[in-house]
Amino acid sequence: MRILISNDDGYFAPGIEALAAALAQVGEVTVVAPERDRSGASNSLTLDRPLSLRRSANGFYHVNGTPTDCVHLAVTGMLDTLPDMVVSGINHGANMGDDTIYSGTVAAATEGYLLGVPSMAVSLVSKNPQDFTAAAQVAAELAARFKRQPMRQPVLLNVNVPEGARGDLKGIKVTRLGRRHKAEPVIKSLSPRNETIYWIGPAGEAQDAGEGTDFNAVAEGFVSITPLQIDLTHTGQMPSVAAWLA
Repeated sequence: MRILISNDDGYFAPGIEALAAALAQVGEVTVVAPERDRSGASNSLTLDRPLSLRRSANGFYHVNGTPTDCVHLAVTGMLDTLPDMVVSGINHGANMGDDTIYSGTVAAATEGYLLGVPSMAVSLVSKNPQDFTAAAQVAAELAARFKRQPMRQPVLLNVNVPEGARGDLKGIKVTRLGRRHKAEPVIKSLSPRNETIYWIGPAGEAQDAGEGTDFNAVAEGFVSITPLQIDLTHTGQMPSVAAWLA
Protein backbone atom coordinates (compact mmCIF):
# COMPACT_ATOMS: atom_id res chain seq x y z
CA MET A 1 0.00 0.00 0.00
CA ARG A 2 1.39 3.38 -1.05
CA ILE A 3 0.49 6.32 1.20
CA LEU A 4 1.12 9.98 0.41
CA ILE A 5 1.31 12.18 3.53
CA SER A 6 1.00 15.96 3.70
CA ASN A 7 -0.14 18.64 6.16
CA ASP A 8 -0.49 22.40 6.60
CA ASP A 9 1.78 22.86 9.64
CA GLY A 10 4.99 22.27 7.67
CA TYR A 11 7.28 19.30 7.07
CA PHE A 12 9.06 19.93 10.40
CA ALA A 13 5.89 19.65 12.53
CA PRO A 14 5.79 16.92 15.20
CA GLY A 15 2.32 15.87 14.05
CA ILE A 16 3.50 14.81 10.61
CA GLU A 17 6.49 13.00 12.09
CA ALA A 18 4.20 10.95 14.34
CA LEU A 19 1.84 10.26 11.44
CA ALA A 20 4.63 9.13 9.10
CA ALA A 21 6.08 6.80 11.73
CA ALA A 22 2.71 5.19 12.41
CA LEU A 23 1.70 4.81 8.76
CA ALA A 24 5.10 3.32 7.88
CA GLN A 25 3.87 0.23 9.74
CA VAL A 26 0.96 -0.01 7.29
CA GLY A 27 2.54 0.75 3.92
CA GLU A 28 5.14 2.58 1.86
CA VAL A 29 5.12 6.24 2.93
CA THR A 30 6.07 9.38 1.00
CA VAL A 31 5.88 12.76 2.74
CA VAL A 32 5.42 15.95 0.72
CA ALA A 33 4.55 18.95 2.86
CA PRO A 34 4.87 22.76 2.86
CA GLU A 35 8.23 24.25 3.75
CA ARG A 36 6.55 26.45 6.38
CA ASP A 37 3.31 26.69 8.33
CA ARG A 38 0.43 27.24 5.89
CA SER A 39 -2.49 26.88 8.30
CA GLY A 40 -5.67 28.42 6.94
CA ALA A 41 -4.47 28.21 3.33
CA SER A 42 -7.61 26.29 2.34
CA ASN A 43 -7.63 24.93 -1.23
CA SER A 44 -5.38 27.59 -2.75
CA LEU A 45 -3.03 26.71 -5.62
CA THR A 46 0.13 28.69 -6.44
CA LEU A 47 -0.18 29.89 -10.04
CA ASP A 48 1.95 33.05 -10.07
CA ARG A 49 5.37 31.46 -9.59
CA PRO A 50 7.12 28.09 -9.99
CA LEU A 51 7.32 25.59 -7.17
CA SER A 52 10.45 23.89 -5.89
CA LEU A 53 10.67 20.42 -4.37
CA ARG A 54 13.46 19.67 -1.91
CA ARG A 55 14.29 16.74 0.32
CA SER A 56 15.20 17.19 3.98
CA ALA A 57 17.63 15.12 6.03
CA ASN A 58 14.84 12.90 7.40
CA GLY A 59 13.63 11.99 3.90
CA PHE A 60 10.58 14.24 3.91
CA TYR A 61 10.03 16.38 0.80
CA HIS A 62 9.01 20.00 1.19
CA VAL A 63 7.50 22.47 -1.27
CA ASN A 64 7.50 26.28 -1.25
CA GLY A 65 3.74 26.31 -1.64
CA THR A 66 0.40 25.38 -0.10
CA PRO A 67 -0.88 22.02 1.12
CA THR A 68 -2.90 21.71 -2.08
CA ASP A 69 0.24 22.43 -4.12
CA CYS A 70 2.05 19.61 -2.30
CA VAL A 71 -0.52 16.93 -3.06
CA HIS A 72 -1.13 18.17 -6.61
CA LEU A 73 2.60 18.22 -7.37
CA ALA A 74 3.17 14.79 -5.86
CA VAL A 75 0.26 13.04 -7.56
CA THR A 76 0.52 14.69 -10.99
CA GLY A 77 4.27 15.04 -11.38
CA MET A 78 6.50 13.55 -8.71
CA LEU A 79 5.24 10.04 -8.01
CA ASP A 80 5.62 7.34 -10.63
CA THR A 81 2.44 5.59 -9.53
CA LEU A 82 -0.81 6.84 -8.02
CA PRO A 83 -0.89 6.46 -4.22
CA ASP A 84 -3.51 4.18 -2.71
CA MET A 85 -4.34 6.79 -0.09
CA VAL A 86 -3.60 10.41 0.83
CA VAL A 87 -3.42 11.19 4.55
CA SER A 88 -3.07 14.77 5.77
CA GLY A 89 -2.07 15.73 9.31
CA ILE A 90 -1.77 15.36 12.13
CA ASN A 91 -3.07 18.89 12.51
CA HIS A 92 -2.18 20.90 15.60
CA GLY A 93 -5.76 21.53 16.70
CA ALA A 94 -9.32 20.67 15.71
CA ASN A 95 -10.81 20.87 12.23
CA MET A 96 -14.51 20.58 12.95
CA GLY A 97 -17.60 22.33 11.65
CA ASP A 98 -16.85 25.48 9.67
CA ASP A 99 -13.09 24.96 10.23
CA THR A 100 -13.08 22.60 7.26
CA ILE A 101 -13.71 25.51 4.86
CA TYR A 102 -10.43 27.21 5.81
CA SER A 103 -8.29 24.25 6.84
CA GLY A 104 -5.14 23.52 4.88
CA THR A 105 -5.11 20.06 6.45
CA VAL A 106 -8.52 19.26 4.99
CA ALA A 107 -7.52 20.95 1.72
CA ALA A 108 -4.56 18.59 1.21
CA ALA A 109 -6.86 15.60 1.63
CA THR A 110 -9.46 17.24 -0.60
CA GLU A 111 -6.93 17.58 -3.41
CA GLY A 112 -6.18 13.88 -3.18
CA TYR A 113 -9.89 13.14 -3.34
CA LEU A 114 -10.37 15.40 -6.37
CA LEU A 115 -7.53 13.53 -8.09
CA GLY A 116 -9.33 10.25 -7.52
CA VAL A 117 -7.43 9.01 -4.46
CA PRO A 118 -9.19 7.99 -1.22
CA SER A 119 -8.12 10.60 1.32
CA MET A 120 -8.23 11.34 5.01
CA ALA A 121 -7.51 14.46 7.11
CA VAL A 122 -6.50 13.82 10.73
CA SER A 123 -6.54 16.44 13.49
CA LEU A 124 -5.76 16.36 17.22
CA VAL A 125 -8.35 18.30 19.20
CA SER A 126 -6.21 20.29 21.60
CA LYS A 127 -5.39 23.96 22.04
CA ASN A 128 -1.80 23.07 22.90
CA PRO A 129 -1.10 19.67 21.33
CA GLN A 130 1.93 17.85 22.72
CA ASP A 131 1.41 14.11 22.31
CA PHE A 132 0.25 12.89 18.89
CA THR A 133 0.56 9.19 19.73
CA ALA A 134 -3.16 8.41 20.01
CA ALA A 135 -4.08 10.34 16.86
CA ALA A 136 -1.29 8.59 14.94
CA GLN A 137 -2.52 5.20 16.17
CA VAL A 138 -6.07 6.01 15.06
CA ALA A 139 -4.81 7.07 11.62
CA ALA A 140 -2.82 3.85 11.28
CA GLU A 141 -5.81 1.74 12.34
CA LEU A 142 -8.03 3.43 9.74
CA ALA A 143 -5.40 3.06 7.01
CA ALA A 144 -4.94 -0.61 7.90
CA ARG A 145 -8.69 -1.12 7.73
CA PHE A 146 -8.73 0.50 4.29
CA LYS A 147 -5.86 -1.75 3.22
CA ARG A 148 -7.83 -4.84 4.29
CA GLN A 149 -11.17 -3.60 3.05
CA PRO A 150 -10.91 -0.79 0.45
CA MET A 151 -14.01 1.33 -0.02
CA ARG A 152 -15.68 0.96 -3.40
CA GLN A 153 -15.49 4.63 -4.32
CA PRO A 154 -13.13 7.55 -3.61
CA VAL A 155 -13.84 8.89 -0.16
CA LEU A 156 -12.84 12.02 1.77
CA LEU A 157 -12.83 11.54 5.54
CA ASN A 158 -12.37 14.26 8.14
CA VAL A 159 -11.07 12.70 11.37
CA ASN A 160 -10.83 14.51 14.71
CA VAL A 161 -9.23 12.76 17.67
CA PRO A 162 -9.71 13.93 21.28
CA GLU A 163 -6.60 14.57 23.33
CA GLY A 164 -5.46 11.73 25.58
CA ALA A 165 -4.21 8.17 25.45
CA ARG A 166 -5.54 5.72 22.85
CA GLY A 167 -6.98 3.52 25.55
CA ASP A 168 -9.02 6.43 26.95
CA LEU A 169 -10.90 6.99 23.70
CA LYS A 170 -14.47 5.66 23.90
CA GLY A 171 -14.67 4.60 20.29
CA ILE A 172 -15.38 6.05 16.87
CA LYS A 173 -18.52 7.82 15.68
CA VAL A 174 -19.51 8.71 12.13
CA THR A 175 -20.73 12.29 12.35
CA ARG A 176 -21.92 15.33 10.44
CA LEU A 177 -20.22 18.70 10.58
CA GLY A 178 -21.45 21.01 13.32
CA ARG A 179 -21.53 24.80 13.06
CA ARG A 180 -19.76 27.56 14.95
CA HIS A 181 -20.89 30.99 15.99
CA LYS A 182 -19.37 33.73 13.89
CA ALA A 183 -15.69 34.41 14.52
CA GLU A 184 -14.49 36.82 17.16
CA PRO A 185 -13.79 40.40 15.95
CA VAL A 186 -10.45 41.20 14.34
CA ILE A 187 -7.73 42.41 16.68
CA LYS A 188 -6.57 45.93 15.88
CA SER A 189 -3.07 47.17 16.74
CA LEU A 190 -0.21 49.35 15.53
CA SER A 191 2.86 48.28 13.57
CA PRO A 192 6.39 49.48 14.45
CA ARG A 193 5.83 52.10 11.73
CA ASN A 194 2.71 53.32 13.52
CA GLU A 195 0.42 51.88 10.86
CA THR A 196 -2.90 50.31 11.82
CA ILE A 197 -2.81 46.54 11.34
CA TYR A 198 -5.34 43.79 11.96
CA TRP A 199 -5.09 40.18 13.14
CA ILE A 200 -7.86 37.73 12.31
CA GLY A 201 -9.67 36.85 15.52
CA PRO A 202 -10.16 33.33 16.89
CA ALA A 203 -12.95 31.04 15.72
CA GLY A 204 -16.24 31.32 17.57
CA GLU A 205 -17.66 28.74 19.94
CA ALA A 206 -19.74 25.84 18.64
CA GLN A 207 -23.33 26.78 17.84
CA ASP A 208 -24.63 23.52 16.40
CA ALA A 209 -22.99 20.90 18.60
CA GLY A 210 -25.88 18.53 19.21
CA GLU A 211 -26.12 14.77 18.95
CA GLY A 212 -24.61 13.48 15.73
CA THR A 213 -22.15 16.35 15.21
CA ASP A 214 -18.37 16.18 15.25
CA PHE A 215 -18.31 18.64 18.16
CA ASN A 216 -20.56 16.40 20.26
CA ALA A 217 -18.66 13.19 19.52
CA VAL A 218 -15.29 14.68 20.46
CA ALA A 219 -16.70 16.31 23.60
CA GLU A 220 -17.91 12.87 24.70
CA GLY A 221 -14.49 11.31 24.13
CA PHE A 222 -15.10 9.67 20.76
CA VAL A 223 -13.09 9.94 17.56
CA SER A 224 -15.20 11.79 15.00
CA ILE A 225 -15.20 10.73 11.33
CA THR A 226 -17.14 12.87 8.88
CA PRO A 227 -17.40 11.89 5.21
CA LEU A 228 -17.13 15.09 3.16
CA GLN A 229 -18.32 15.96 -0.33
CA ILE A 230 -17.24 18.74 -2.69
CA ASP A 231 -20.42 19.49 -4.67
CA LEU A 232 -21.32 23.08 -3.69
CA THR A 233 -24.48 23.23 -5.80
CA HIS A 234 -27.49 24.38 -3.74
CA THR A 235 -29.96 22.18 -5.59
CA GLY A 236 -32.86 23.34 -3.44
CA GLN A 237 -32.50 26.90 -4.76
CA MET A 238 -32.24 26.00 -8.44
CA PRO A 239 -36.02 26.28 -9.11
CA SER A 240 -36.31 29.62 -7.28
CA VAL A 241 -33.34 31.09 -9.16
CA ALA A 242 -34.80 29.85 -12.45
CA ALA A 243 -38.13 31.48 -11.56
CA TRP A 244 -36.35 34.71 -10.63
CA LEU A 245 -34.69 34.76 -14.06
CA ALA A 246 -37.90 33.98 -15.96
